[in-house]
Amino acid sequence: MRIGFHTAGAGSLEGSARKARELGANCFQLFSSSPRMWRGSSLKPADVAKMLEVRREFDLAPVAIHANYLINLASIDPEIRGKSVAAFRAELERGAQMEADYLVLHPGSFKGQTLESGILAFVEALVEAAGDFAGGKPMLLLENTVGAGSQIGQRFEQLKSIRDIAGGRVGLKIGYCLDTCHMLAAGYDIATAEGLAATVLEIEGTIGFELVKLIHANDSKGPVGSHLDRHENIGLGQIGESGFRRILTHPKFRGKPFLLETPFKDDAGIVKDLEVMKRFSIM
Repeated sequence: MRIGFHTAGAGSLEGSARKARELGANCFQLFSSSPRMWRGSSLKPADVAKMLEVRREFDLAPVAIHANYLINLASIDPEIRGKSVAAFRAELERGAQMEADYLVLHPGSFKGQTLESGILAFVEALVEAAGDFAGGKPMLLLENTVGAGSQIGQRFEQLKSIRDIAGGRVGLKIGYCLDTCHMLAAGYDIATAEGLAATVLEIEGTIGFELVKLIHANDSKGPVGSHLDRHENIGLGQIGESGFRRILTHPKFRGKPFLLETPFKDDAGIVKDLEVMKRFSIM
């Protein structure tokens, strides 16, 4: 299985790849620039080359970029929309330069609109930002959300609508990233055997597992349907040990890469969660 983590604070592209390898991962996620600043940094070709060399040497794949948290392509505020379009385009270009496999993006907030209008606004901004993007990589992955406030992406149908409407209008390939904490908090009871079975059927009937390219592995501090986006270490939250064992050994999830975004305090915490994931995945 491919099990990794988000390498925030690694210091460099090469550092992210080496940290993933040293702590026992075979894939990883990173930010391509500061996730909380509109102005993005430029990548140096030499830094990219070093990272790619480490990736090839240790077979680290896939590599995902998590997009800037400030980006909201669904916004109707002209300033936020303009900054979001520019920031997302920059993420795409850095992702192509890094040869990243995936770019994970939250669908944003439809505040001040209907949900349907927000989805349309997202697609229009996506077309503006990426309509002429010709790079084969990265593939855009829409991430599900807990559905707090005006968030788009609580239900799988909302993610599918974005992809369906955007299809043919952008050169990007579009798939999905599913976050386990977000699923539970949104109301999908993946902590129980019956709830996981029902969720699997719903995924199959909407977005389809073929387009689910990545799983963000996070336990949840909040209970099912709480709409609380608070990650917990694996097995210590509302999904729990038995819940994660079922997810990791389920035939529909087993072939997917899992990336941890749990609340690490230090490298030892990362290693512990990686080891827990590996142990729970043994059938």
